[in-house]
Amino acid sequence: MAEFTERFSLTGKKALVTGASKGIGAELCRVLADAGADIVAVAREPKGLREAKQAVEAAGRRCLVIEADLATVEGPKAAARTALEAWGAIDILVNNAGTTAVESILDTRLENWDRLMGVNLRAPFLLAQALAPKMIEKRAGKIVNVSSQTSEVALDKHAAYMASKAGLNALTKVMTVEWAKYNIQSNAVCPTVIMTPMGEMVWGDPKVGDPMRAKIPLGRFGKPVEIADLVLFLASPASDLITGQIIFADGGYTAV
Repeated sequence: MAEFTERFSLTGKKALVTGASKGIGAELCRVLADAGADIVAVAREPKGLREAKQAVEAAGRRCLVIEADLATVEGPKAAARTALEAWGAIDILVNNAGTTAVESILDTRLENWDRLMGVNLRAPFLLAQALAPKMIEKRAGKIVNVSSQTSEVALDKHAAYMASKAGLNALTKVMTVEWAKYNIQSNAVCPTVIMTPMGEMVWGDPKVGDPMRAKIPLGRFGKPVEIADLVLFLASPASDLITGQIIFADGGYTAV
């Protein structure tokens, strides 16, 4: 194996990916498995989880499937417990699961606010809290939180979503302050619009999507694999000096 390939290899690593049944999460499972990682795939949807498992095993890696509702308190805790009982430790945590609600501040329903905070912010906190002790014990670990460009730039009718993702960025920095001394690298990735099922739901209508696309200097939305490749870098030894960073993969949106 060439030296540069070794720096990007995940051979022998175990990665837990949330939101693994579709979109960016499904692509993450495939890309990380291609790089050599065994995958714990966590999501609510059995069909998508089966497809993720098939993709990981086609790459010659193991896949542990865990059905969990990350909007609840017990869901993330149970998922972490199951992963640790099965595999002993997790080397890479990718908090990818996310949800949204398109509502103005005045129209935001409390149940939607609580659901977004639960999935987008509380679940990453609970999973990291459960999995980090083994990383600390091993003095090695990678945590990648999938955030959003909306964590930095306000977007109409996305109050709960923006608040949850801004909180996730802040949580990432505190993870670095507390855990970098144990050789754990914690970073956040902030994509622009990615045409996943959730992206299609919000931006699929050209009347909505075209004006947003026009604000992006590259003139297009992103693809799931482009985010998965960035996560691969942050999960690999190639990024061992990088921690506490909020990295925008946004086609230049936040540069304008």
